[in-house]
Amino acid sequence: MRSPKDFFSPLAIGAPDPLREIPVRPSRMIHFLDPSNPKMVAKVPDLAPQVDVLCGNLEDAIPVDRKEAARAGLVEVAREHDLGGAQLWTRVNALDSPWVLDDLTTLVTEVGDRLDVVMVPKVEGPEDIHYVDRLLAQLEARAGLDRPILVHALLETARGVANVEEICLASPRMQGLSLGPADLAADRRMKTTRVGGGHPGYLVREDPPDGDIEATRTTYQQDLWHYTLARMVDACGVAGILPYYGPFGDIKDTVACEDQFRNAYLLGCVGAWSLHPVQIDIAKRVFSPEPSEVAWAKRVVAEMGDGSGAVMIDGKMQDDATYKQCQVVLDLARSLAERDPDLAEAYEL
Repeated sequence: MRSPKDFFSPLAIGAPDPLREIPVRPSRMIHFLDPSNPKMVAKVPDLAPQVDVLCGNLEDAIPVDRKEAARAGLVEVAREHDLGGAQLWTRVNALDSPWVLDDLTTLVTEVGDRLDVVMVPKVEGPEDIHYVDRLLAQLEARAGLDRPILVHALLETARGVANVEEICLASPRMQGLSLGPADLAADRRMKTTRVGGGHPGYLVREDPPDGDIEATRTTYQQDLWHYTLARMVDACGVAGILPYYGPFGDIKDTVACEDQFRNAYLLGCVGAWSLHPVQIDIAKRVFSPEPSEVAWAKRVVAEMGDGSGAVMIDGKMQDDATYKQCQVVLDLARSLAERDPDLAEAYEL
């Protein structure tokens, strides 16, 4: 265990000082890009203004024979494209793969000054983060970087869920966590082949009327991921980092995708993955508070002053707890307004 007094010291000579607070930038959608596909790379100039985060994917969705092309393609994107206000992230290969060392070495030393966050898949415990933390520090020192690259862990195994609090607190580099439902389902031996979302077989049924079990009874589909997502949000809250919903695989079912994203938003997630352009607008809409919410939050904060005590507004009691809730909404609205002129106008900020 590291001494708390050393927690914010660089892990390599010449590496930048670790951050003491994670910067909260708009990240409503983490949009995945296959950098090995020239047609997709050519669309980056049009895509970047639409997204908060562009994530170059090097992992499972990339075939083995295109791993090196994907890595080189991401270097090209970082060097040759102005992403404007969009962040550049990457999902590297898993730590037990033969590609991850070259992924990190190449990206940090060649385009580390353009790279904001490294996603690490299938994180199982704090030891995985410790390894990446030290390696990144060594590479940052070699590259002469003046700011640390942050780390985002993917929660995709049962062991990872069991260790989620320790993972979140493992390093000052930790930026956030994403739920990876497909890999997690396989690791748990869950009997679903869906990527995110609910399942019609996972339900509760109302009691039989007058004891008649053959009578028609209403059923309610349940969320397979509620427990894991809620635990992940709490762990991120303890560590002061950011939680995200992962992928929703049924691209055509935009209604269910929006429902799932909204559940995550209400629970405390700040964004979700988008796998197709149609999901970008869904994430942008869901993870941006409604103008009416922002207006109400501004009214509560204005009438409560320093936030102490309690007041009645339109017949509803507001106290320090609701004041804090309203501050959360306003902080989010302000950060989004800085990036999105339309929202700035809608929020009157």
